[in-house]
Amino acid sequence: MRMKAFRFVGRSLVFTILCIQLLGCKSGQESVILPKSDALKDAADFPVGSAVGLKSLLGDTLIKELFLKHFNSVTERNQMKMRAIAPEEGKYYWGLADSLVDFSRENGLRLFGHTLIWHSSTPMWVIEKARADSAWLRQFMREYITSYVGRYKGKVDGWDVVNEGMETSGGEFRKTFWYNTLGEEYIADAFRYAHEADPDAVLFYNDFNIERDTAKLHAVIRMIKNLQKENVPIGGLGFQMHIRMDIPDETIAYALKLGAETGLQIHLSEVDVIFNRHTDEYGSGIQIYQELTDSMKLEQGEKYRNLVHMYRTIVPEEQQYGITFWGFIDKYSWIRGFFNILDWPLLFDDNLRPKPAFDGFMSGLQENLEQKP
Repeated sequence: MRMKAFRFVGRSLVFTILCIQLLGCKSGQESVILPKSDALKDAADFPVGSAVGLKSLLGDTLIKELFLKHFNSVTERNQMKMRAIAPEEGKYYWGLADSLVDFSRENGLRLFGHTLIWHSSTPMWVIEKARADSAWLRQFMREYITSYVGRYKGKVDGWDVVNEGMETSGGEFRKTFWYNTLGEEYIADAFRYAHEADPDAVLFYNDFNIERDTAKLHAVIRMIKNLQKENVPIGGLGFQMHIRMDIPDETIAYALKLGAETGLQIHLSEVDVIFNRHTDEYGSGIQIYQELTDSMKLEQGEKYRNLVHMYRTIVPEEQQYGITFWGFIDKYSWIRGFFNILDWPLLFDDNLRPKPAFDGFMSGLQENLEQKP
């Protein structure tokens, strides 16, 4: 799905207006009001999406309207993971996933499936049964993926087939339940089973920190090249892109370049930009900033603009699967609860007002690259 839009050079205008509005710069007028924003999805040549909780989305009219105005791709945060689909043996719970399919079709949205195999969402009953009969696990994985992907064949555009199969840092495979029971080949098998169930779906490997940890990035690229040599049907690489403000743009650009060189579809799949720090573990937030200042807002807007610019200039157009945010309202960001910190990582503030992050992202979408030297 490729949406063409009229483009103009908006970076200077956007940030001049933001400076006037936020920092009190003088322009000969009493006040300056930002022009009404266009929809993000209409300004992009690729799908722009957000992860949502469908129940919450449908339960709040304002949030639903805001989502439908700006996004044309949707990912369910939790209800398409194994723990929600197969919480008990011998029974699948398709209800919410079916509702998401209906919602997507009714509103012309691309539906992205997250995720088929992820260690953190494996039900305990699966783990316990595999401990007693390790051979059973491979058959279960095949049956689960075949049933799940087959049910939504032609309805889900792409899947995160394997999520976070590498260690948090460095170049080693994560020693998960799946790895320890089935070995490294569980990754290739998962892709083969998904492709058999829906040959037209785009199948992704998805991971975090690969935009900043070059050792982990190189390990993922090696894995992908090995899968490609074995004709494993991998179609895409997902950069989660949970970015810290202090990650150099040059490091992110390098990661995108290596990712694009695989020839795969590149999905920025869980984007947010935080100010504070953490160690990637639950509850590990380090509260450096107590409040969001005007200058921080502008810096975050520039970071978002730069991210879009890098994506559009480094990743060939035919490989641009799209950019998906992991939520779009600060108040409901996973960052606050998971890391136990106050942060402001998304495009809209707690009161659903667009931030400079929104304007920076929009500016990156509207920038006329053809006029660049």
